[in-house]
Amino acid sequence: MASTTLEADVQSASPSGKTFLGHPRGLATLFMSEMWERFSYYGMRALLVLYMTAAVTDGGLGMKVAVATAVYSVYTAMVYLLALPGGWIADRFLGARKTVALGGVIIMIGHFLLAVPAEVSFFVGLVFIAVGSGLLKANISTMVGHLYDGPNDPRRDGGFTVFYMGINLGAFAAPLVIGTVGQSVNWHLGFALAGIGMALGLSQFLLGTRHLSAKSDVVTSPISAAEKRVIFRKAALWLAAAVVFYGTVVLTGHFTIDWAIWPLSIAGIAIPVFVFAKVKRDKDLSSDEKSKMSGYIWFFVAAAVFWMIYDQSGSTLSVFADENTASTLFGIDFPSSWFQSLNPLYIMALAPVFAWMWVALSRRAKNPSTTMKFAFGLLMIGGSFLVMMLAMAASAGGVKVTPLWLAMVYLVQTVGELTLSPVGLSVTTKLAPAKYASQMMGVWFLAVTAGDCVAAIIQLGLGDATGSTWYFAFQGVMAIIAGIALAMYRKKVVRLMGDVH
Repeated sequence: MASTTLEADVQSASPSGKTFLGHPRGLATLFMSEMWERFSYYGMRALLVLYMTAAVTDGGLGMKVAVATAVYSVYTAMVYLLALPGGWIADRFLGARKTVALGGVIIMIGHFLLAVPAEVSFFVGLVFIAVGSGLLKANISTMVGHLYDGPNDPRRDGGFTVFYMGINLGAFAAPLVIGTVGQSVNWHLGFALAGIGMALGLSQFLLGTRHLSAKSDVVTSPISAAEKRVIFRKAALWLAAAVVFYGTVVLTGHFTIDWAIWPLSIAGIAIPVFVFAKVKRDKDLSSDEKSKMSGYIWFFVAAAVFWMIYDQSGSTLSVFADENTASTLFGIDFPSSWFQSLNPLYIMALAPVFAWMWVALSRRAKNPSTTMKFAFGLLMIGGSFLVMMLAMAASAGGVKVTPLWLAMVYLVQTVGELTLSPVGLSVTTKLAPAKYASQMMGVWFLAVTAGDCVAAIIQLGLGDATGSTWYFAFQGVMAIIAGIALAMYRKKVVRLMGDVH
């Protein structure tokens, strides 16, 4: 009887009545689409800093490490920042399905622009990928939720688990394929492969769109004609001001990449501050909700510090892998971009272990509090950069260190991620005021934006010292101090959280 009911529920959520591993058939479409999108994104990411720092004679852009890593940090920050307007566009204009399709097209164009051997097309391509990722990232997870009969559907958590497995499969395979081609054959051919990966993902999405829920076509809060005129007018004014300002800078011969990096970095830090100030001053919120938001700010800052270090896996750690790490292990030669496959590999191996561990500890009433899990995550991410400090010291004098150094760094970071990232998503939903319930997940992504923008400022400020022994030591110690501070003040944070634990 239970199986019959479940099958009926599945068929009601899947127009074709077909299933995928016991889930609505649309999950297969979203699984494959996201897998190929992540394949394209992580493949491009594995090459990005290596291409920017490679000598012009080797086909690269010949950038200094500090500038290249800062560009990378700002780029990743914008991907997460643009998830906010991406969700808004789906809610007010297009609906989730059309927004994801549009995002996929823009991402694909961006990758193929990177494949063109010209510096201008390279940076334009990064803009396209950031914009497209903001449109897609904000909505494809929402579409997974649309496949199920509300938040209490017993298959929902399992569906998201399958979906996130697709993310990690794509992220794991990408550096092995795209990284190898880009480093060993031609940079731009590697970027083109990323474009082909996105094209496959987009094709999968369009071909399987009939299996998706009708909810994904709904514009939940359609914008009125009057609102649209006001928004377009303001957007046109801001765009005109930017064109005039940067046009003047370019025409007077003063433009450098710093004119893009610094304003975006400052904006990436200022926007979260503005958002929290707006929410905290909202008169519609009760005193209990405002107290919970004060508690949430502690977690947000902790997450920003975490992502500031974690997201350097594709920048400073990538440069270290290329310049200071041996490319042979157990007699096997491999390109440095392969190190980027370690994190998704570790996640796939350890995520089930952590899921079991939290349940087991909970049964024994020994499950750590959210605050202590965050503190542990900070200690782990800080510790990973202290390991990097030792690895950099070991590479002094041009010595190529064993790949096991980076294997250890990525393992420590992944353990930290599994204690902080999933818990952060959960606590965000628990502490969100009712008025901002649907917006708070976008606010959580702003922690990544803020952290990456701080990293960009540090990298530009330190210049040639970026990637040095004390560069890693400074950030590692800072994260450890933040973790200790969070643990010391955990009782205060718990009081602010009210009835949430």
